[in-house]
Amino acid sequence: MKLHEYQSKDLLAKYGVAVPGGQVTSDPEEARKIAEDLGGSCVVKAQVLMGGRGKAGGVKLFDNADDAGTFAKELLGKKLVSIQNPDGMIVEQILIGELIDIAEEYYLSVLLDRAEQKLVVMISKEGGVEIEQVAHDTPEAIVRLHVDNAWGLDTFQVRDAVAQANIPAKAQRQMVAMIIKLVEAYRGSDAEMIEINPVAWTPDGKLIAADAKVALDDSALFRHKEFAATADESAEHPIEAEAARRGIAYVNLGGEIGIMGNGAGLVMCSLDEVNAAGASPANFLDVGGGAKAERVKSCIELVLMDENVTGLLINIFGGITRCDEVAKGILQAFDEMEVNIPVVARVEGTAAEEGLRLLEGSQIIGAQTMQEAAAKIVAAVKA
Repeated sequence: MKLHEYQSKDLLAKYGVAVPGGQVTSDPEEARKIAEDLGGSCVVKAQVLMGGRGKAGGVKLFDNADDAGTFAKELLGKKLVSIQNPDGMIVEQILIGELIDIAEEYYLSVLLDRAEQKLVVMISKEGGVEIEQVAHDTPEAIVRLHVDNAWGLDTFQVRDAVAQANIPAKAQRQMVAMIIKLVEAYRGSDAEMIEINPVAWTPDGKLIAADAKVALDDSALFRHKEFAATADESAEHPIEAEAARRGIAYVNLGGEIGIMGNGAGLVMCSLDEVNAAGASPANFLDVGGGAKAERVKSCIELVLMDENVTGLLINIFGGITRCDEVAKGILQAFDEMEVNIPVVARVEGTAAEEGLRLLEGSQIIGAQTMQEAAAKIVAAVKA
């Protein structure tokens, strides 16, 4: 689950990381007053969970409070659209932040290295730019420091990594301290990723987290109820956000064949089979184990919210999930919705015979195997 910038900075501040002053608001007049309290010089940032908000017009610098208030009024309620988020997101909150005089910019992040099964700290002198491009063009500019699962970080290891990253000597001591605090924040908040870009070195010799991105582990949100309200909107895609509200595992993939199944492995196999049959999956959707008819209906609704979907593949292997319950959910969805696309269902396992009997006479095209189902839905869509 992604946090807004202001939430990310608040979290880091709790662990002693220096962040700029500022407040979040949804009121233009309050925005003007916050800017006034900051002396007029401020940055106004849209608080939307999308990439490219600066290029989309969601970030602007000001040297007086009145202009900041005027911009805040224009920004609130506006839909920002970017390359990363072509569907756009409505701005409901803005951050009025302190302007920082930046002399140099660095990069710092903590995330999980799945291959090594350890946390990894990434440090670079090249901050304020696309770190992916830096990694591609000059991979040697990024130093990676793995955190021992049992012993954590030793200060001498951090000092060596910071020196290897060519962080200037004047900033090294503060950078070492920031890294140690960042790892502590990562573990304490059940994070999946913490990124500071840029880490700002100011002319008066301070290291500050000028911008911050934090993503938390969804499974640990019960320990962080203060962020529960953000969970619904943490997905950048609107259907993903709706799926989060319904408690359904859904990922938009941008193709044309809608896919739903029970179990992540079965769904991923379905994606592969659709690709092999010559089409692109529109989504990943896991109905979950033991799903009842109402949940199945809700899942079909989610898939069909995507206007790009031209066909639907339903792949169910019943274990604790009863196939007759799935069939009831399918029929209920079709009774209540106008479905004008081909639908292929492969239903196997617990109560499969009952489920297939329920589907007889409907518009559902049956299939015996997953491969057959993928071939049939692709052929039906192309026809």
